[in-house]
Amino acid sequence: MPMNKPHLEFHRLDMDAGWATPAGYPPGIQQKILASDLDEPHQSGSRTRLLRFAPGVHTTAPFVHDHWEEVYLVSGDLTVGNDAEGRGGENFTAPTYACRPPGVPHGPFRSERGCVLFEIHYYDESGR
Repeated sequence: MPMNKPHLEFHRLDMDAGWATPAGYPPGIQQKILASDLDEPHQSGSRTRLLRFAPGVHTTAPFVHDHWEEVYLVSGDLTVGNDAEGRGGENFTAPTYACRPPGVPHGPFRSERGCVLFEIHYYDESGR
């Protein structure tokens, strides 16, 4: 039976609670799931989340996933393409947007002052 994202009307978000470090991410990067029925093992569904970087945090390797990803940099700065030590890369500030199809390597990432990203992840249900 397919799951569905919940119907959620406007409601106030508690920006201090509900954050957790996703599996495989370094400390200092946390997500807050807003709505999700993403089922990665069955390659179905979608997820909407906020992702935040604490100041100075960086990842060390590119990410690749099997779903679409849309990312909007809401606030702060994000450097894309740094090395494993957090050096180099191209810096972006809000407002900035990216849309990535499945299988595209992206990152590593770093934030000097910290940032908040709004992300939507989804599978192409048509099978294309």
